[in-house]
Amino acid sequence: MDFDITIGSFRLTMLESVVVTCSVENLADTATITLPGAAYNRALEVESKIKEGDAVHIRFGYDAHLQELPVEFEGYVESIATDDGSVKIRCEDEIYKFRRDLKNTVLTSVSVKELLEHVLRELDGFTLSCDYEFNYDKFTIYEATGFDVLKKVQEETRANIYLRSSTLHVHPQYAETGRTVIYDFGMNIEKSDLKYKDARKRKFIATVEGTDSMGKAVKVTKGTPGGDKFTIKLPGVSDKATLERRAEEELKIRAYSGYEGNFTGWLVPRIEPTDIVELRDADYEYKKGKYYVVAVETAFSSTGGSRKITIGKKIG
Repeated sequence: MDFDITIGSFRLTMLESVVVTCSVENLADTATITLPGAAYNRALEVESKIKEGDAVHIRFGYDAHLQELPVEFEGYVESIATDDGSVKIRCEDEIYKFRRDLKNTVLTSVSVKELLEHVLRELDGFTLSCDYEFNYDKFTIYEATGFDVLKKVQEETRANIYLRSSTLHVHPQYAETGRTVIYDFGMNIEKSDLKYKDARKRKFIATVEGTDSMGKAVKVTKGTPGGDKFTIKLPGVSDKATLERRAEEELKIRAYSGYEGNFTGWLVPRIEPTDIVELRDADYEYKKGKYYVVAVETAFSSTGGSRKITIGKKIG
């Protein structure tokens, strides 16, 4: 087990653990680096060496003398905590730079793409990759950061919003896919918290309520007759196509036959959100299938490494 972690101008020589969490459902990829609170009977004076905003580069894996260690995380120090006998350094990816105040403004008849282009012009240094169609009658930015706007858009649209380097990605769920990685219950799955669900028992009816400029309610309903009902409210949205799209996005993650949950493997094979995991089980061939990877939590310490993979909808 080897690691290569730099924070600012310092390279770590000791480490208790590091946990990297990546998800298309969270705005930020994060890392938590845990250091011992003391070394050689002396307390570590971390604050005098590193600070909030310092660049962080994390590599770890097996046998660094044989191959270059893969990059697991790049970002910035978000906070440092030293109150529980150890030192925890919490880090965020490039989304850290979105925590800047925006000018107060009101945008009318604006698409999500136009809204985020407006935000990125203020923040500077980022590009946008957006193929998600969603329209606001009015969007108010008041005493908000770029992060606040992204969070609101993500909550209201259910779009996958994430950063890759300096590009902000905004896509419908399951639209962007990466590599296919094979996991077999008899070979490389250490622990499983997966549950198999039958779509015949997973019926839903989604009602999405918006409001027009006069405050009148606009509703759309989609789903399977006889299903469990739920309602989503989107003030400031009156476009019916937008409301229907929001309902469809919600139904995608609820109604399908297949596994849901997570399972844990080792550092190899490497897998990332948006990849496709092909699950194989020799004892239950009918449960074989391909699933979209929603999140990966990677843990590393001297005792070993693991990846906990959370899956989304079955797509094949």
